[in-house]
Order: sequence, then structure tokens, then C-alpha cells
Amino acid sequence: MDRNPRKIQSTLPARRSGRCLYHGATHMPLKLRQKPGSPNWYIRGTVAGIHVDRSTQTSNRKAADAIRIRTEAQILQRAALGKKATATFEEATVNYLMADGEERFLEPLLRHFAGKKLSEIDNAAINTAAKKLYPNASSATINRQLITPVSAIMNMAAEDKLCDAVKLRRRKVDTKATRWLTPEEFEAFAAELPPHLSRIIGFMIGTGARVSETLSLQASTFYQGTRQAYLVETKNGHPRMVEFPERARQMICTDDLPETRELFLTSRGKPYEPRENTGGQIKTAFNKARDRAGLESKGPRKVTPHTIRHTWATWFYSQTKDFGKLLDLGGWADADTANIYRKIAPDDLPERLLQHGWDFRRGLQPNANNLRAVR
Repeated sequence: MDRNPRKIQSTLPARRSGRCLYHGATHMPLKLRQKPGSPNWYIRGTVAGIHVDRSTQTSNRKAADAIRIRTEAQILQRAALGKKATATFEEATVNYLMADGEERFLEPLLRHFAGKKLSEIDNAAINTAAKKLYPNASSATINRQLITPVSAIMNMAAEDKLCDAVKLRRRKVDTKATRWLTPEEFEAFAAELPPHLSRIIGFMIGTGARVSETLSLQASTFYQGTRQAYLVETKNGHPRMVEFPERARQMICTDDLPETRELFLTSRGKPYEPRENTGGQIKTAFNKARDRAGLESKGPRKVTPHTIRHTWATWFYSQTKDFGKLLDLGGWADADTANIYRKIAPDDLPERLLQHGWDFRRGLQPNANNLRAVR
């Protein structure tokens, strides 16, 4: 999606341009004209005190005339009814982007709400959008990719007096069914992993990194000596430094670990190709190891690559009790999301983790024989 609000604005339905010159302005119908050197038609004139001089972005006279008529009608409607009755979602989105709002997830929303007035967007409209845009998505996905961005746009529009404030209901997220692995279960699973996947899972369980973040990690930002890695390509677009315990380093750092480019490779020694469903790229090998280890493959306790992130959050917090650091290392934008991943664990979990070599407490003990050169 183009980050330039001006380019986005040029694709939106025609809106007023200029400013109100004086009240009671003489109505002069908008007219079409062409400028030297441009095949496109331009609209020019003054309606209800609003001066318009803008391109229709088309050289087709019939299409340009339709835009002219619509533009004039919109201006007259706003003059008669006021901004709150006529402001559109596209208009509010442009204002949001120009105020440095987050552009992720906006492209499908702009298509769906094209021409929709802000006054028409309520919880019923959100339900309709959810069914059309994300029919098979989880409640968490709908909250993140639909309700959160629309709420941000609507809240800013309300502050700008473009609409009345509206509270959009977030979907209830069930956090009880999500699985996390005990140290014993993980060790049984790790024993079944092929070498290339063992390195990947070792990094994920040690850092809490997502699959996409792990597969895009470069050798140049992996620091074995300090047991840290700098994730540049993150899900929320904000790079972060992560750290991992010695047990994870042992899983990651083998003799054939690449020195340049992508750190983690396929079983054939090739980099993973960027794609939206990165979890699917390790799915086959992951599932085979899971099945051999006797872990659940169906139902609410099904073990998936994303289970590893929930496991890391639970393990890390159980040993450190440092929620602020959990939030930072996990890359979550808010505490509510982090709490979904941090599960309730028994009091003996920290000790059981130590028995298996997992120590997330940050007492740095670098292994001088395994320092990785930084290039």
C-alpha cells in the first residue's frame, strides 16, 4: 500500500477543494476544461462559496462530467447539511494518514468503505465488514485488522468534528484454549526435529519471535557472543532487539550456520522465500515432529508453530516476573495482547525449566569459544 496520503487522496471520490470565501456566495455551476499539455479534464468554478480547481484524473469527457456533477452535489449537500452529515471514511482516512497514523490494514478497509459516510459506520457496519473481509478470521484478527484501525480513524474524525464519537465493540478473545508446552513436552518435541528446523525452533522458543521474523533474520544481525539478535522485518513494522538463553544458543549455533545473508535455511540449504503465510513454510516438517512426539494435532490443544510463541511468553514470565521486558521483547503494542500469550503456570515451572537447561534470567554468560564475528 502506498504510504503517500496525497496519492491515496487522488484515488478517492471527488471532494471539495479550496476554502469558504464568504457566506452567501453566488452559485456558479462547475465547468469542465482542459489545460495545455494534459489530456485530462479539469473541474473549475465556485459552488456555495467553495472554489474548485482540480483534475478529474480522466481524459474521458463523459466520465469527467459525471465527476463534475457528483462534486457539485457533494459540495451543495455539505453546505446544506454540514460536515458531520457528509464526511466520508476516505476523507477521514486521509486526515489520519497525514497525522502519521498507522497505514497497515487500511487498503481493504478503504475498498470496503468506499463512499461510506462516517455517520453510517457503526457496529452493524463493522459486523458486515467482518463477514466480507475476514469471514474465517479469529476474533483477535478481526480486532487487530478491522476494529482497531477503524476505531482510530473514527476517533480522530470525532476530534476534528467530522462525526460524532462512536464506540465500536471489540470481539471477545478466548485465551483459555491456546496451548503452551511444558519443558518436558518441548524436549520430546525437540528430539524429533530435523537439524534445519531445530535451529529455527530453537530461536523461536528462546526469543518469542514469530515465524516470519525468524525466517527473515539476517546473519549480520545475529550476535552469538551476547546471545542477542536484531529483528528488522517485524510484524508491526517496528524493529526490536531480542535475547535468548544458552540452551537456545546450543540449538541454533551449529557448525554449518550461515555466515552471510539469511541465517535460517530450508532442508535444501536455500533461503525461505518471503510470503504471507510463513508458518506454512515449516508446517510439514513441524507437524511430522509434533506427531512423532505424541503432541496434539487436532482440537483446541493442537500444537502449531504459533504455540511456540505462547510457550516462550509463559516460560519467560514464569522465571523473570518482568512484564515490562516481556512486552518489549515480544514486540506487542499493548499489555492486553501480551497477557493473551502469558499463560497461568504452576509454581514449579521455573525450576523445571532450569532442570532442562532453560534459564531466561539475564545473567549473561558468553561462551568465549563460540563468539560469532560481527560483519
